[in-house]
Amino acid sequence: MRICVISDTHTDSIDNLPRQVLDELSGADTIIHAGDFTSKRLVDALRKIGPFRGVYGNIDGPDVRKELPAIDIVQAGDFKIGVNHPAEGGSPHSLEQRLRPKFPGVHAIIHGHSHQTKNDFRDGVLWFNPGSATGTFPARQKTYGILTIDKEIHGEIIRL
Repeated sequence: MRICVISDTHTDSIDNLPRQVLDELSGADTIIHAGDFTSKRLVDALRKIGPFRGVYGNIDGPDVRKELPAIDIVQAGDFKIGVNHPAEGGSPHSLEQRLRPKFPGVHAIIHGHSHQTKNDFRDGVLWFNPGSATGTFPARQKTYGILTIDKEIHGEIIRL
């Protein structure tokens, strides 16, 4: 299974995503967006591409918040993946301490908010942040992520 993970796109149009990201999205088994879309228009466009899961972020308005949860758990094969932006925002330095209690028993935690990539295993859990697919500040470049799932879960950050 191949999951394309994006976050912090901060755009209302799928046309503002890089071509390589669009190609990955259409080839993925599942698309996960970890919040800060900006508008429901992007949510709708991602749903048209293929199987989609997403959570709203701290800058998403009522239209996105009506469509998506703040927290989600995605079952991918034998693996449980927690997804949270987090919607309350806050300091990126305390994200892991705030997120971990929300997801007991998961194999991976996907989050956004910091615009900084992360792909680390700690205490048997994959911590994964794809960064910003549009390179929105404070990201230093456009990035997205791929999760590959078979007998194990493996994350990869793609830098454009």
